[in-house]
Amino acid sequence: MKYPERMKELRQDLDLSQEKISKLLGVAQTTYSQYELDKRSIPIVYLVALCKFYNVSADYMLGLTDKK
Repeated sequence: MKYPERMKELRQDLDLSQEKISKLLGVAQTTYSQYELDKRSIPIVYLVALCKFYNVSADYMLGLTDKK
């Protein structure tokens, strides 16, 4: 599983909107949407922020492991 799929899955599991997560990161909702659609690479600093927010490892977020 690629990281955009993990991002979407984690967000939906908590019943959060793209707008809520985009505000957390300080980006436009359309920009965040492009991260989830794999149309734009997510900057590392945002990836780290999402890992901390969802309390998962970077390896999990990147799809290198299925262990959170």
